[in-house]
Amino acid sequence: MSHANAALTPRARLRLARLVVDEGWPIARAAQRYDVSWPTAKRWAARYAELGAAGMGDRSSRPHRSPNRTSQPVVRKVVHLRWKHRLGPVQIAGRLGMAASTVHAVLTRCRVNRLSHIDRRTGEPIRRYEHDQPGDMLHIDVKKLGQIPDGGGWRYVGRAQGKHHREATARRTGARNHLWQPRVGTAFVHTVVDDHSRVAYAEICADEKAATAIAVLRRAVAWFTNRGVTVHRVLTDNGAAYRSYAWRDACAELGVTPKKTRPYRPQTNGKVERFHRTLTDGWAFGRFYSSEAARRKALPAWLHHYNHHRPHTATGGKPPITRLTNVPGQYT
Repeated sequence: MSHANAALTPRARLRLARLVVDEGWPIARAAQRYDVSWPTAKRWAARYAELGAAGMGDRSSRPHRSPNRTSQPVVRKVVHLRWKHRLGPVQIAGRLGMAASTVHAVLTRCRVNRLSHIDRRTGEPIRRYEHDQPGDMLHIDVKKLGQIPDGGGWRYVGRAQGKHHREATARRTGARNHLWQPRVGTAFVHTVVDDHSRVAYAEICADEKAATAIAVLRRAVAWFTNRGVTVHRVLTDNGAAYRSYAWRDACAELGVTPKKTRPYRPQTNGKVERFHRTLTDGWAFGRFYSSEAARRKALPAWLHHYNHHRPHTATGGKPPITRLTNVPGQYT
């Protein structure tokens, strides 16, 4: 691209070169006409004679050879230290006896300059995937949340007042542990996320047993079916409910193929894990709730906002529901 003060734009270069090559003007006269030096006019005329109009654009200033460029064996060492040890440019430079700026240039060129590009657990490049159609894969998991005592939890009222609220709730419900400490309980949020569209379905249940997980699966499959999505596969972790024969038989009855993640590898089910973070930030801990009932009542509205109105980076900045077609209430 020509700079702001350039005497010749690509179009002007073509006119100058045509005067010299096609119309036979002397180079000095053409240079005077366009107010450039004689060597400049000669260069563009020669390039036009060789390449035609296509040669009037700017060429890259990158050299053909870079003798001082970092050698490939050193580049491999830099990338190895980045992947396997997650070291920064300064630490890598200290180990290899290089300048930190050189190490940063190598990391940028190899596209590993940010740790977010690398799996923090294994040091391997993050491999992202997305199934082609809605329903090709549903990610299923359970998010456990401590229930909110009457009057509000400690995150908003402070630990001292939160402890008082827990005690008051225990006096009302009679729920205490073997040490007579107040026990508010746990909410098990069963979440289902479609791999392609990121449309989410969630229910709050009293446990995460196989019978409960199967009931959620049946309702989730029916929910997606009502929106024109046929479920083919489900991906879960290796929890007891998902390893049970009852889960296998329920999936076979629904015509769904069950899949499981590798042990101790929650990244495989990363889409639902990331949804859990959005769920907790936007709904569970997003605002003050005076009771657990108030929080549970707010879940359907938040899910509707997430599916129908909240822009999602994985869907091009549009709500997840836009990847489904002909859905009733899609634009409400």
